[in-house]
Amino acid sequence: MKKEQMRELTREELLQRRSEMQEELFNLRVQKASKDLDNPLRLRILKREIARANTIIREDELKIRSSAPGQEQADSAGEKQE
Repeated sequence: MKKEQMRELTREELLQRRSEMQEELFNLRVQKASKDLDNPLRLRILKREIARANTIIREDELKIRSSAPGQEQADSAGEKQE
Protein backbone atom coordinates (compact mmCIF):
# COMPACT_ATOMS: atom_id res chain seq x y z
CA MET A 1 0.00 0.00 0.00
CA LYS A 2 1.36 3.40 -0.94
CA LYS A 3 2.08 6.11 1.60
CA GLU A 4 -0.58 8.39 0.12
CA GLN A 5 -3.20 5.63 0.31
CA MET A 6 -2.35 5.00 3.97
CA ARG A 7 -2.71 8.69 4.83
CA GLU A 8 -6.27 8.65 3.43
CA LEU A 9 -7.35 5.97 5.91
CA THR A 10 -8.98 6.81 9.23
CA ARG A 11 -7.22 6.02 12.50
CA GLU A 12 -9.40 2.94 13.09
CA GLU A 13 -8.72 1.64 9.57
CA LEU A 14 -4.98 2.19 10.09
CA LEU A 15 -5.03 0.28 13.37
CA GLN A 16 -6.93 -2.57 11.72
CA ARG A 17 -4.58 -2.63 8.73
CA ARG A 18 -1.52 -2.60 11.02
CA SER A 19 -2.92 -5.54 12.97
CA GLU A 20 -3.48 -7.49 9.75
CA MET A 21 0.05 -6.73 8.55
CA GLN A 22 1.56 -7.82 11.88
CA GLU A 23 -0.33 -11.09 11.69
CA GLU A 24 0.87 -11.65 8.11
CA LEU A 25 4.45 -10.84 9.18
CA PHE A 26 4.20 -13.44 11.95
CA ASN A 27 2.96 -16.05 9.48
CA LEU A 28 5.79 -15.24 7.06
CA ARG A 29 8.36 -15.56 9.85
CA VAL A 30 6.97 -19.01 10.69
CA GLN A 31 7.25 -19.96 7.02
CA LYS A 32 10.82 -18.68 6.94
CA ALA A 33 11.74 -20.77 9.97
CA SER A 34 10.30 -23.87 8.34
CA LYS A 35 12.12 -23.07 5.07
CA ASP A 36 8.80 -22.77 3.24
CA LEU A 37 8.92 -19.05 2.36
CA ASP A 38 8.15 -18.35 -1.30
CA ASN A 39 8.88 -14.60 -1.42
CA PRO A 40 11.48 -13.44 1.13
CA LEU A 41 11.18 -9.85 -0.12
CA ARG A 42 7.64 -9.73 1.29
CA LEU A 43 9.14 -9.71 4.82
CA ARG A 44 10.99 -6.46 4.16
CA ILE A 45 8.01 -4.86 2.44
CA LEU A 46 5.70 -5.72 5.35
CA LYS A 47 8.13 -4.35 7.94
CA ARG A 48 8.28 -1.06 6.06
CA GLU A 49 4.51 -0.85 5.69
CA ILE A 50 4.05 -1.50 9.41
CA ALA A 51 6.58 1.26 10.15
CA ARG A 52 4.68 3.64 7.84
CA ALA A 53 1.41 2.83 9.59
CA ASN A 54 3.03 3.38 12.99
CA THR A 55 4.40 6.74 11.83
CA ILE A 56 1.02 7.92 10.56
CA ILE A 57 -0.70 6.76 13.76
CA ARG A 58 1.88 8.61 15.87
CA GLU A 59 1.49 11.76 13.76
CA ASP A 60 -2.23 11.55 14.43
CA GLU A 61 -1.60 11.24 18.18
CA LEU A 62 0.66 14.30 18.12
CA LYS A 63 -1.82 16.22 15.94
CA ILE A 64 0.82 16.59 13.23
CA ARG A 65 -1.23 14.77 10.61
CA SER A 66 -3.30 17.15 8.49
CA SER A 67 -6.78 16.25 7.31
CA ALA A 68 -6.20 17.60 3.80
CA PRO A 69 -2.99 18.11 1.79
CA GLY A 70 -3.38 21.91 1.59
CA GLN A 71 -4.73 22.27 5.13
CA GLU A 72 -1.31 22.32 6.82
CA GLN A 73 -0.09 25.39 4.95
CA ALA A 74 -3.28 27.33 5.62
CA ASP A 75 -3.14 26.53 9.35
CA SER A 76 0.47 27.61 9.74
CA ALA A 77 -0.17 30.86 7.83
CA GLY A 78 -3.10 31.67 10.13
CA GLU A 79 -0.99 31.18 13.24
CA LYS A 80 1.64 33.68 12.11
CA GLN A 81 -0.91 36.45 11.58
CA GLU A 82 -2.39 36.28 15.09
